[in-house]
Amino acid sequence: MEALKQELKGKIIEVLNLEDIAVEEINDNDALFGDGLGLDSIDALELIVLLDKDYGIKLTDPKAGKTIFQSVETMATYITDNRTK
Repeated sequence: MEALKQELKGKIIEVLNLEDIAVEEINDNDALFGDGLGLDSIDALELIVLLDKDYGIKLTDPKAGKTIFQSVETMATYITDNRTK
């Protein structure tokens, strides 16, 4: 799980072009949206594409994203439970 969290942090930085943030600066339980990393709805779409492309997870319920994308921790747990790749 730790390796997956580190991998996710790197992918989030890469996919969302967060050049000013290092992997070490993202805590597992930091909020991804709002006061945390400050991501927006466009970033959420990018994360949905990331889940599909890299882990074979298709999100069909947009409301589920709100729960899944709370933090790196919640994303890693969801991926572990649902990945097909």
